[in-house]
Amino acid sequence: MDDLQKKISVLQRVASEFNKEKLLWAVGASLLLYFKGMVKSFNDIDIMVDEKDVEKCKNILLNMGSIGDSNSNPQYKTRVFMEFTVDEVEIDVMAGFVIVEDNIEHDCSLKSDQIVEYITIGGESVPLQGLSLWRQYYEWMGRKTKVELIDSSLQGK
Repeated sequence: MDDLQKKISVLQRVASEFNKEKLLWAVGASLLLYFKGMVKSFNDIDIMVDEKDVEKCKNILLNMGSIGDSNSNPQYKTRVFMEFTVDEVEIDVMAGFVIVEDNIEHDCSLKSDQIVEYITIGGESVPLQGLSLWRQYYEWMGRKTKVELIDSSLQGK
């Protein structure tokens, strides 16, 4: 199994557990761009989760792997940021995601209406946040390359 297949397999297992527990969660960041065919690979699995589901999420992922030290970044004031490793795959979990841009705090907490579609991986439903939403997030983060990538994709449709 190659690296990409391993990551997708881990995501399938995580999705199965999260869906059994009825967590409000969604995939974002580079994994979203991967599923939308905009990038050929991704480094880790970025998962947004509702703040009310943080403990359930943490317990599920601890049963599957281990938690690491999360490094704080002043650009983010995210209320909960956790890094897990499951079968050598890094999973970043964010709840109460906040991006600081020009001293303005943008609350990017997951809301159910931000889930714009679902994809199926190995029989498991995986919720995806919208590209336009992540375009805004990347703009606030100053990630010009990602903004341009999304813009060119959206214009091409």
